[in-house]
Amino acid sequence: MQVHEIQVRSILTRTGGFLREGYSHTLNPYRGCAYGGALCGLPCYAQHSVWITSGRAWGSFLDVKVNAAEVYRSQVNRERRWAATRGGLRIYMSSVTDPYVPQERQYGITRSLLEVMLDEPPERLVLQTHTPYPLWDLERLRALLPLVPDLSVNISIETDRDNLGPGFPPHATPVAERITALESLRKAGIPCVAVVAPMLPIEDPREFARRLGAACDRVVLDHFLLGDGSPGGLRTRRTGFPSKLEEAGWQQWTSLEQFEKVCDIFSEVLGADRVQKSRHGFNTPGPGRCSETTTR
Repeated sequence: MQVHEIQVRSILTRTGGFLREGYSHTLNPYRGCAYGGALCGLPCYAQHSVWITSGRAWGSFLDVKVNAAEVYRSQVNRERRWAATRGGLRIYMSSVTDPYVPQERQYGITRSLLEVMLDEPPERLVLQTHTPYPLWDLERLRALLPLVPDLSVNISIETDRDNLGPGFPPHATPVAERITALESLRKAGIPCVAVVAPMLPIEDPREFARRLGAACDRVVLDHFLLGDGSPGGLRTRRTGFPSKLEEAGWQQWTSLEQFEKVCDIFSEVLGADRVQKSRHGFNTPGPGRCSETTTR
């Protein structure tokens, strides 16, 4: 893994496409992703962005935006004025990297951004990660809670399986640890969402729904055919991941028919009000203050 410290001139990127309905901006503390070689990295279509990779292999590099907090502070008022007539400053963090790559422990870029947001809070902030590591910033998130009207932590948990078998890399972080992190966040009063996206082969959908429902406030389910922002999931197909699933005998999981079956099971177990799909689910305002909700 090649790690480079870089200076950036902008950190808030105005949204378009998939996230445009729910967010005014995306914010990426890093460029590239240390989890590019993990299971979640295989279908990640950011690997085909020449602007991001500059010809480098996905998972082999991480650019650390060391001045991110400083740039946020200098940029936020201008972007807040621009967003004022578009629903306010609503930030999705992050869209093409993970805010909690392992190097965050050393560099603290995400942490520095959360700290500056205590002075310049957005109207909406969603932290999206494949890890349990938002717990590193639990106290900062609790401090932000009364300042940010719509705050949530979204943790991606694409399957209940610890692995997909031979030929597939391991998860970025264990499934059980991510579920436990959701439980801890919810117990601490932080609104949290389990994101089953892109949905991978699930061993026991009903039990998986119960586990997630007991750990978080809401579940968003997505399929690459719906959520990758291109007709028929072309961007994800370009990664070769759907073909890899088919070769491993998981062909049914590349279809919307199977996806809808799982969605129906989740809605039956959790109630339709706690289950949302794809674009609508990602863009819908967060679950609000946490409340104890039992599964059926």
